[in-house]
Amino acid sequence: MERIIEIEKMSFESEYESSLRPNSWDDYIGQEKIKKNLQVFIKASKKRAEALDHVLFFGPPGLGKTTLAYLIANEMEANIKITAAPMIEKSGDLAAILSNLEEGDVLFIDEIHRLSPAIEEILYPAMEDFRLDIIIGSGPAAQTIKIDLPKFTLIGATTRAGMISSPLRDRFGMHFRLQFYTPEELALIIQKAASKLEKPCLDDAALEMAKRCRGTPRIALRLLKRIRDFADVEDEDTISLQRAKYGLDELGVNSLGFDEMDLRFLNILLESKGRPLGLSTISAALSEDEGTVEDVIEPYLLAKGYIERTARGRIATPKCYELFRLNPAGQGLFE
Repeated sequence: MERIIEIEKMSFESEYESSLRPNSWDDYIGQEKIKKNLQVFIKASKKRAEALDHVLFFGPPGLGKTTLAYLIANEMEANIKITAAPMIEKSGDLAAILSNLEEGDVLFIDEIHRLSPAIEEILYPAMEDFRLDIIIGSGPAAQTIKIDLPKFTLIGATTRAGMISSPLRDRFGMHFRLQFYTPEELALIIQKAASKLEKPCLDDAALEMAKRCRGTPRIALRLLKRIRDFADVEDEDTISLQRAKYGLDELGVNSLGFDEMDLRFLNILLESKGRPLGLSTISAALSEDEGTVEDVIEPYLLAKGYIERTARGRIATPKCYELFRLNPAGQGLFE
């Protein structure tokens, strides 16, 4: 099922989203603590004329990990090369990427938790000693060739920090967890993007969209694009609150940012009458793969306190029952 509030599993953004990406720290809204720390570390690295230490970003998709990587490269006045772990299938793929880096370059690897153990083994000396160890041949005749690499900065991004092996995680000098954005921050992001699209968005309209985008900038930009379409069809020069509400309702996104898939998810838990449900059971009932349920649907519901993960499975919280005006003892959403 296609969702307007879906987030791509790959972080390679469309040309549309790339054009709206902030180009400086002043333009980047939100994640203030991360921004402040990164600015200090970047200034210190530039002062010492050294490459920035390796950085690991983790958190739900769509919160700006790729954008932060671009900003870091821009502040370090370095080139950035982007890839994703699933695309690095053989050791030769990684060797080719690393050997083409130049001094001070930034290498961004998305979904870094999906690197195979064999690839990770090659990455360890590259991160620690800036050296590439290539094994030629096999058995007793095998030889190791050591190639010096330029000093570079590896930026890893993942939605599943727990799936990264400890040896790899420990080689990152900086770890940052991105948080969901506040409606006020998202409203500013929407208004800045609307200006770039030459379709001004009124304050109350931007805030209305912000409240329905699950605390995620990428979803906010996607909703803005769709609401702009509704406004264009009506030949409106600006996006008004009335147009925003109409468009969001037509898209099936309610006042909490829930769509049909979220409501189905919550209803499955409510119908279980307090009995914990496993991820495989929920994904089968939703006809969605487990990765989508765990990475896209659940994080926002967890963060807002509507569901809870226990050792036995997922359960609806009292807040969820209250939302649908049900008793925790056990009535389903549509009973």
